[in-house]
Amino acid sequence: MMKQMMELSKLNENHKLLASLAGNWTYNIKLWMNPDPNAKPQESKGNASTKPLMGGRYFVMDVSGKMQMPGPDGKMKDMEFKGMGIDGYDNVKKKFVSSWIDNMGTGIEFSEGIYDPATKTFTYTSEMEAVPGMKTKTREVLKIADNDHHTFEWYEDRGNGQEAKTMEINYTRKK
Repeated sequence: MMKQMMELSKLNENHKLLASLAGNWTYNIKLWMNPDPNAKPQESKGNASTKPLMGGRYFVMDVSGKMQMPGPDGKMKDMEFKGMGIDGYDNVKKKFVSSWIDNMGTGIEFSEGIYDPATKTFTYTSEMEAVPGMKTKTREVLKIADNDHHTFEWYEDRGNGQEAKTMEINYTRKK
């Protein structure tokens, strides 16, 4: 059993793939908070830094930026946004795994996914519960354009198999 555990702890091509996302990034985000798909998205910018952990078995992303959110009076105001994700490849599950936390909630989102080398795309699935009793299935798509650019898209299940894109983040590597 110990021999098998040691074998399963080894890094592989999937960990190297995640390592290609390490570095410092700027991002532009579009949020569709209105359920109307034709509504204009809210836009903001920020910075992200991704670093290896545990010898490259995991990668932690620290995110910071500002975004417009309604204040207590209902008027939009700038809010400081902070988030952190940890990504890895689980050799036992044979899946990419991810967790996410931010200052807009107190829960931890856990996702599992796959990678399609033909399209250079990661696809993760998850279920979140932002409000008690309101569980929402989500799909996250990370498309690698090249070494310096990738796009993250977030889709929410609206019921009856209807899905809506509610977030898009375009990342550019800092030079």
